[in-house]
Amino acid sequence: MNAVQTHDRQPIPGIKNTLAVSSGKGGVGKSTLCANLAVALAGQGLQVGLLDADIYGPNIPGMLGIEGRPQMDEASGRIQPTSAHGLSVISMGLLVDPGTPVIWRGPMLAKMIHQFLFNVDWGQLDLLLLDLPPGTGDVQITLTQTAPLTGALIVTTPSAIALEDVRRGIEMFRQTEVPIVGLIENMSYFSCHQCGHAEPIFGAGGGRDMALRFDVPYLGQVPLDPHVRECADQGQPVVKARPEAESSQALARLADEVAAYFQTP
Repeated sequence: MNAVQTHDRQPIPGIKNTLAVSSGKGGVGKSTLCANLAVALAGQGLQVGLLDADIYGPNIPGMLGIEGRPQMDEASGRIQPTSAHGLSVISMGLLVDPGTPVIWRGPMLAKMIHQFLFNVDWGQLDLLLLDLPPGTGDVQITLTQTAPLTGALIVTTPSAIALEDVRRGIEMFRQTEVPIVGLIENMSYFSCHQCGHAEPIFGAGGGRDMALRFDVPYLGQVPLDPHVRECADQGQPVVKARPEAESSQALARLADEVAAYFQTP
């Protein structure tokens, strides 16, 4: 028996596909990966939206260099998403002053997620990415109940602790009948820019082993790259600012995998 009822899911007007980007725990670089994946997909000519569903810790605006409040269309009463790097973006970070905490209980979170899904004028999108908060809490329950998620991408590091939480995410999506597009291992290794040596700082092979164990597609590795952090701090996606970087090349390959998944009949 499913832990979460899914019969109330509603189609989102104008959106062909929705992809939840998820992690079992925080600190695995999920939001950074999600933002860069969205930009890489838009670079392929797709119409892409990015919904920052991490209400308590909305980092997407900073990573994309977005400032200012979204506008409201008075005629339709719908929120106009902000445009950046070829994306349509909405985030709680654009609705509150910088540094202001969001101190809400579950029902308020659910209401805001519903607003982001159905009261934003997304237009016509090939793909809407949803950057989920870590874990399997209120936001995840709301999304799996109300949104027709086409798929889920699970982000982890090779660390044994991070992988332990991956199991919970896989089980959540399976119980709610959301297809798992695949698992991506982030921060897989650090390549020395001087000597080229690759050091698996957080362990090696854990992501691939977990994918095999739970019969989930393994989509590859993204290295731990200082360029990713530097570009994010400057509000520039690394795939756009440093496309030659090893991390950018890995993210571009991930975008190819995701695009192929949604283009498959």
